[in-house]
Amino acid sequence: MYGSRGAGTFAVTRASAVVLGAALLVAGCSSADDGGDGDKDAGAGITQQPKEADPFWVNPDGTAARQVAELEEAGQDGEAAKVRRIAEQPTAEWINPENPEEQARGFTEAADKAGRTALLVLYNIPHRDCGQYSQGGAADGDAYRAFVDSVAKGIGDRSATVILEPDAVLHLVDGCTPEEFHEERYDLLGGAVDKLKALKNTKVYLDAGNAGWGDPDQIHEPLTWAGVDRADGFSVNVSNFYSTEDSIAYGKRLSAKVGNKHFVIDTSRNGNGPYTEGDESERWCNPPGRALGETPTTRTDDPLVDAYLWVKRPGESDGECKGGPKAGQWWSDYALKLAAG
Repeated sequence: MYGSRGAGTFAVTRASAVVLGAALLVAGCSSADDGGDGDKDAGAGITQQPKEADPFWVNPDGTAARQVAELEEAGQDGEAAKVRRIAEQPTAEWINPENPEEQARGFTEAADKAGRTALLVLYNIPHRDCGQYSQGGAADGDAYRAFVDSVAKGIGDRSATVILEPDAVLHLVDGCTPEEFHEERYDLLGGAVDKLKALKNTKVYLDAGNAGWGDPDQIHEPLTWAGVDRADGFSVNVSNFYSTEDSIAYGKRLSAKVGNKHFVIDTSRNGNGPYTEGDESERWCNPPGRALGETPTTRTDDPLVDAYLWVKRPGESDGECKGGPKAGQWWSDYALKLAAG
C-alpha cells in the first residue's frame, strides 16, 4: 500500500442500474435553459446547478439521489437533508468497461438534454492500481484502445470533460508499476489523449497525482511523455483529501514545468484536509473525520485552475478498510459523516 496514492481507491464495479437510469433520462428530461434548474426527477427532486457557475451535469437519478428519496420516504428527513448536500452537486461518472459506449452516450445525452456538460472518468488502464483495492483494468493494450474508442464513439459531438486515468502516471513514477509496463502505458495514455481530443466538444485532463505524494520534479517529464501537452491540462487530488490551498500550490509548481498547463482539483472530500493519524499507508482509505470540500464550480478565482470538481463520488467507499464495503460501493454511514463534517 502506498501513502502517495491518489485514486487507487475506486473499483469500476458500479451497478448497471445507474447507467440505465442515466440513459432513461434521455427520454424523460426536457432541455433546460442556459441558467435554469432543468427538470426534477421523480424521486428526490434533484435539479441542476446554475450553469454560469457550474456547467457540469447533476445526475438526478444517481446513487445519492436515490438514497435521499429512500430516506425521505422513511421519514428520516434529517439524514435525507445531509445526503442531499451530495446529491445536488455534479459528480463524475466513472465509465464501466463492460459497456463503455452505451454509458458514455447515456450520460452525455442526458447532460446535453439538460444543457450541461458530462463529467466522465476513464479508469481502466492495464495493470491498474498495482494489485491493490482497485486492481484490474483492461486485459491488454488492444483491449484498452478498444475501450477508449468505444467511449469516444459514445461521446460523439456532445460536451464532455474527461479525467483520464487517475494514478496511471503517478504509479509509473513511485515504483508501483513494474518497469516492463512503462512504455506501453505511455503509448496508451498518449493515444487516449489524442483520441478524445479529436472529438468536437471534449476536454481532457490527464491525472497528475496529489500534493502529498512527492515533488513535481519527479512527475513533470513522465506527464509530458504521457501527452499532457496535447491535453487541456491535468487533474490533481483525485480521490484524495489534500486541501484546496495545497492542491493549488502543487498544481502551480507542476504547471510551470509543463508549459503552464491549466488544471482541475478534486475537492469532493477535502473539507477537513488529509487524515494524519494511524498507519501512513492507510490514511487515504476511508479516513474518519473528513468533510465535503468546495462545491464544484468553474469560478475558481485563479486563471490556472479551470474548475473545482467532485471527481471521487462522496459516499462511495475507498475499499475494504475501516469497515467499508468494496471500492466504489455506496456506504451510507460514511456519506452522512462527510455531509455533516
